[in-house]
Amino acid sequence: MSFLDVKDLKIHFPTDDGLVKSVDGLSFGVERGKTLGIVGESGSGKSVTSLGVLGLHKGGRAKLSGEIWLDGEELISASAEHVRGLRGKKMAMIFQDPLSSMHPFYTVGHQIIEAYRIHHKVTKQVARKHAIDMLGRVGIPEPARRVDSYPHEFSGGMRQRAMIAMALSCDPELLIADEPTTALDVTVQAQILDLMVDLQREFNSALIIITHDLGVVAQVSDDILVMYGGKCVEYGSADDIFYRPEHPYTWGLLGSMPRLDREPTERLLPIKGSPPSLINVPPGCAFHPRCPYAERTDGKADTEVPDLAETEGGHLVRCHMSRTERRTLWETEIKPVLETQ
Repeated sequence: MSFLDVKDLKIHFPTDDGLVKSVDGLSFGVERGKTLGIVGESGSGKSVTSLGVLGLHKGGRAKLSGEIWLDGEELISASAEHVRGLRGKKMAMIFQDPLSSMHPFYTVGHQIIEAYRIHHKVTKQVARKHAIDMLGRVGIPEPARRVDSYPHEFSGGMRQRAMIAMALSCDPELLIADEPTTALDVTVQAQILDLMVDLQREFNSALIIITHDLGVVAQVSDDILVMYGGKCVEYGSADDIFYRPEHPYTWGLLGSMPRLDREPTERLLPIKGSPPSLINVPPGCAFHPRCPYAERTDGKADTEVPDLAETEGGHLVRCHMSRTERRTLWETEIKPVLETQ
């Protein structure tokens, strides 16, 4: 069993318009010291998954089923109070928008101090010194002065660093980063990613990075999970996903990613259509209305949900086409086009 094991997780939300199947049978695992990247378009269920792991849907309208095992402890059946006690010390999250995730009425230092003192019986002076140390470690200049600043007094990159300092203040064993580099310029993005990887190595924590940016996961991930319509459509090592992808949706994501390692010669290839409504997920393969190869499945894509099947060495793919057909398409049609971009 991995340090984090998610098994057949379902998170559904009853609404007046119908049942929103935000996460619909998701399974994955993350070991200590390893990084899992979860990628997909907006609305694919990535952030809902992360909030489910942290127990932040408990007490709400969400209907949860399946299992979430953290270091041998099952969390879905655990009480909300018990899971709350694990947040911060055992697991922590870097939220997508640090300005809305941090309280505007309290200084950055106050919020780090509060998070630290919940899990450690120390004085305010000791906690303040720890907060200053953490701000310094994440690269905030003059931490002894900036510890008394408010979130709105920080730039976007500085707020993200402060959010990381808060998340790491109690040395969590699982860190989830939800779009940690959104709205940051590329140089700050690189610094934030390098910082997270360095701190992960230091604490030997398990790390999940949730993003729609394949460039981000290429830089830091050991394994990658591709989500579409609340399900996993492909799962494998970073090498599998980038050099031997087998799902048409993954091909589409790769085709829409700008390349900086060579001179571009062609326009990017966007995925046609829009992501499905999670209230009315298309029957059969959820991707079939946008898939250029759906007609190759003899109608199966329209009516039957494909199984998530292993191709080799832990590489999982949810597709009705045969492995031979997928490999042939990749080598003869998709890969040559991507190499000209």
